[in-house]
Amino acid sequence: MQRSEDRILTTHTGSLPRPPGLTQLYARRARGEPVDEPALEAAGREALQRIVPAQIEAGLDVINNGEQQRDSFALYLRHRLTGIGGESIRTTFADIDAYPEFKAEFTRQAGAKEAVSNTAHLPAAIGPVAYADPRVIEAECGDFAVALAPVAGRYVEAFLTAPSPGIVASIVQNRHYATEDAYLDALARALAVEYRAVVAHGFLLQLDCPDLALERHCSYRDRPLSDFLGFVERVVAAINAALAGIPRERVRLHVCWGNYEAPHDQDVPLEAILPILLRAEVGGLVLPFANPRHAHEVRCLERMPLAADQVMVAGVIDTLTNFVEHPEVVAERIIRVAQAVGDPRRVLAGTDCGFDTSAGRGRVAPDVVWAKLRSLAEGARLASARLFPAQRR
Repeated sequence: MQRSEDRILTTHTGSLPRPPGLTQLYARRARGEPVDEPALEAAGREALQRIVPAQIEAGLDVINNGEQQRDSFALYLRHRLTGIGGESIRTTFADIDAYPEFKAEFTRQAGAKEAVSNTAHLPAAIGPVAYADPRVIEAECGDFAVALAPVAGRYVEAFLTAPSPGIVASIVQNRHYATEDAYLDALARALAVEYRAVVAHGFLLQLDCPDLALERHCSYRDRPLSDFLGFVERVVAAINAALAGIPRERVRLHVCWGNYEAPHDQDVPLEAILPILLRAEVGGLVLPFANPRHAHEVRCLERMPLAADQVMVAGVIDTLTNFVEHPEVVAERIIRVAQAVGDPRRVLAGTDCGFDTSAGRGRVAPDVVWAKLRSLAEGARLASARLFPAQRR
């Protein structure tokens, strides 16, 4: 995992806006409607070919495939795992339920979009879970390598994402295994196929783990904090088991409180979960510090520092608002994180979350997304001049 040796490197958190036609295909398939699978696959590859150079043109250093060939950051696995079927009923979020007027408007807006739902048409685990065909992830890695070839030398590093066992277990509810531990173990073994493939192809692996914060005000909303922290511990143990044999410097772990615009006043504090997150065998954390509910928690990094070999990918761009952050604001956020970490070389600048975590669900207009990413790059340039004065030209 590259460090910011002489300037602040820039990256993002995974999903980028998908073309409307591709989103429509994904949404229709998620609703159970028939789609032309070869046409969908071709549209995904075409979108991938466009999204790779677009990231470089926006000024990003560490780039990915924009998740263009997936309909969701986690639910894409319904097409890759065995034992998935039936239906899950997702618990609603406590912060949305607490505000009935907001909930009504939130529901109205969500229903008006052509998008892949992250609450409806959810499958369950109804049989033994395993990775059905490793050739699927191999093909995705191969497509990404092909897209990267024309821009070789114009980016610093490339990454691909995969979900944690915990978020899959939370969304795709267990109807088969006798215990949660057994279900998490099965998911960890299945997901390890993707984890190993990504790293074997030379890419960084980003684990998407919103469950490690989000589930406090979802699945564990009516239970003691200690119960939720026990869940976090079990998921981190499952992640470490799935990562066995993978060098920790090839993995970064993303945690957030849910990529949706809402009060978020039921969120678990970062200080409650960070000690457990630091047990994960990963080379870096990806945390949201542009988020207006959690920006102040950067101070936690002073009291609970990263391991000496870890980096912080700091979210300094909000993925839920169409405000384009001023580069000076971005620079100030980066500098604040660097001060908390204690070494700017261990800080990368990124986004709070993905811009389109389920196809069509993004809150930010595509043209504004790219403006925000350009501001990220410019803010990183300003911060670099202040954090690495010897490198200033």
